Amino acid sequence: MPEISVILPVYNGAHVIERAIRSLLNQSWTDFELIVVNDGSDDRSSEIVTALSDPRIQIVKQPHQGVWAAMNYGLDQASGNFIARMDADDIAHETRLEQQRQLLMKGVDVVGSKVRILRDADGRMEPVPSLARYENWINTETATPEQILALRFVEFPLVNPTIMARRPYWNLLCRDDSFPEDYDLMLRGAAAGMTFAKVDDVLLDWIDSDQRLTRQHPRYSTAAFMACRRQRFLEGPLDHVEVVDLWGAGKTGKPWLLWLQQNGIRIRSVYEVNPRKTGTEIHGVPVRSPEQMPPTDGTLLVIAVGAVGARKLIMDHIQQRGHRPGVDAWFVA
Repeated sequence: MPEISVILPVYNGAHVIERAIRSLLNQSWTDFELIVVNDGSDDRSSEIVTALSDPRIQIVKQPHQGVWAAMNYGLDQASGNFIARMDADDIAHETRLEQQRQLLMKGVDVVGSKVRILRDADGRMEPVPSLARYENWINTETATPEQILALRFVEFPLVNPTIMARRPYWNLLCRDDSFPEDYDLMLRGAAAGMTFAKVDDVLLDWIDSDQRLTRQHPRYSTAAFMACRRQRFLEGPLDHVEVVDLWGAGKTGKPWLLWLQQNGIRIRSVYEVNPRKTGTEIHGVPVRSPEQMPPTDGTLLVIAVGAVGARKLIMDHIQQRGHRPGVDAWFVA
């Protein structure tokens, strides 16, 4: 019985599936099974996988239902205690499974890795300038376990096809609803007290394209991610909270201010660096400068700021006043 099961859903991925599978077959850690879930493809995906003729590969089929159902079905077939995700578009680096297994063996529940985000330009892999900020956020701003948890309501801090986790994480199951199933699973896992970490190496090439599901399906839209994070934020850190402070009265902060008020949560103060706004009121809430922020008295602080580099400065400022990011101070976007 292999220690690691890799689940790879595919739907009409004949143009990329062999590349993804070969990157797994060439892993330095060889004790794994690869479960390819053909999600109702009507192209040559299954034929290409079968032709690779490796005993570690198992192909299972289901009618086309989507990634969430394919992942759950693959889980039913998996025998490993450690289960890894892989997408047909992507390329795993040679030591991916080995390094992630080592980190899980230290007691972590869920691990990811750093990534390179690339685009196939006529057979030549190139960086994607429009995703450079996101790549940096994944690789540097959410690299530690503390950062992953504290910033999880900003964006999904793990790239889904880098994830390897213990079976209890996957037993929470991907849900069939309007939320992005991978992000929702991560938020529910964190709420259940599971621990997260990243290998401090790039272990996956995440291949962007216009055909990628995350660019096409409405459950991966900006609105769907926002609805997911707000729902889980309301059920988690905001549960039974009546009063908060808010940092940010700009493009990111104002929608959160209104949403908090609409959900019956009183905002005691808004903190804002723009001097034109300090000393005023926004929707009945006084706006103060960060210098006026007192030491924490236990009131939860919601930080809704999207400017590049701002979160690091805010992190330093609030910690000086006794706030603990991920405990009584939460970054959102």
